[in-house]
Amino acid sequence: MPTLETGLALYALWALIGYLLGSIPFGLILTKAMGLGDLREIGSGNIGATNVLRTGNKGAAAATLLLDGAKGAVAVLLAREFGGEIAAQIAALAAFLGHCFPVWLGFKGGKGVATFLGLMLALSWPVGLLACATWLATAVISRISSLSALVAASWSTLWCLLVGQGQVFFLTLALALLIIWRHRENLTRLKAGTEPRIGGKKT
Repeated sequence: MPTLETGLALYALWALIGYLLGSIPFGLILTKAMGLGDLREIGSGNIGATNVLRTGNKGAAAATLLLDGAKGAVAVLLAREFGGEIAAQIAALAAFLGHCFPVWLGFKGGKGVATFLGLMLALSWPVGLLACATWLATAVISRISSLSALVAASWSTLWCLLVGQGQVFFLTLALALLIIWRHRENLTRLKAGTEPRIGGKKT
């Protein structure tokens, strides 16, 4: 029997912990607790902060954004503290997958943007801050949440190289590609010019 001190068992443990943390559906929990209805039946049906905003409750949307980011950061920080840097990256990927594909919701979760930003801040705060700034700048200019997410994720790989954080480049690239894939329907609408702006009723 392998012990938790052996590499594979340790990394598997942090993958599980990361996944479980990432799979907490804060948007769904908050909207139900605040009497805002079932988030899966509102707007796009997505469990993320952008769809929570469509309930008209900005506080719930802000809380969802912060909590979805925090769960990614917590997964990374815990894994790094007790398992090392490789464990932190494994937990980061698992947390992201947990948000996007939570077992509790039939593997139908969010698109992972807030969780991505949170875990990037924990993995490499310079890259995380630049990613957040990129998202914010694009959102202010375009008022389109999906475009902001796509630009922030894509540019994060560049930020890794520019600020000398090559150790997280491949994970960042993988997460960016997953975000692009999760936004494939949004990409279609962006090309058609029909993607709604932040605060709209649909995605």
